[in-house]
Amino acid sequence: MVTIRLARGGAKKRPFYHLVVADSRNANGGRFVERLGYFNPIAKGGEKRFSINQERVSYWLSVGAQPSERVASLLKKETVSA
Repeated sequence: MVTIRLARGGAKKRPFYHLVVADSRNANGGRFVERLGYFNPIAKGGEKRFSINQERVSYWLSVGAQPSERVASLLKKETVSA
């Protein structure tokens, strides 16, 4: 199954996540099909906290990709605030 999930990057105690489409059998930080955006949970000042390519997210959801729980909540917040 294909999932839309967060892949962790960044340094120790400075998390940064990429929003990726990946096969659910691959490791969380491993191979992915496409990078759709990012999530910065510790954004300060003028930094953006969350950025996505809405067109591609819509496409992947239409072809059956399942978002993780955290990604689903982020997407829901994004559509409410937009």
